[in-house]
Amino acid sequence: QGQLVESGGGLVQAGGSLKLSCAFSGPGHTFSRYGMGWFRQAPGKEREFVAAISWNGGIIYYEDSVKGRFTASRDNAKNTVSLQMNNLKLEDTAVYYCAADRNPVSGRQKQNYDYWGQGTQVSVSS
Repeated sequence: QGQLVESGGGLVQAGGSLKLSCAFSGPGHTFSRYGMGWFRQAPGKEREFVAAISWNGGIIYYEDSVKGRFTASRDNAKNTVSLQMNNLKLEDTAVYYCAADRNPVSGRQKQNYDYWGQGTQVSVSS
């Protein structure tokens, strides 16, 4: 069973920055074989796609509203994936989740992901 633990959430003013990190662990699991994704869920809304990064970081997808502001990256030596969030907006407020997909090139569909973290709260104030 793969396990994911997010960190780095918090309260920030609009226009500010946060960096989320997600650590992957699990016996018999090789992190570099997994595609990784970031999703978010705001109160009363469905969980939505934010970004996906392939096994070697060579293919990255972003949801349109975060393009140019968010950057996904990964460090396979440290079994971690990160999401740098700049120029945060009020509408970015949500619980952010990282997820692992056995497909090394992951996509936008949350149902394709196999493991999920517990989430970390990001709150953007005016």
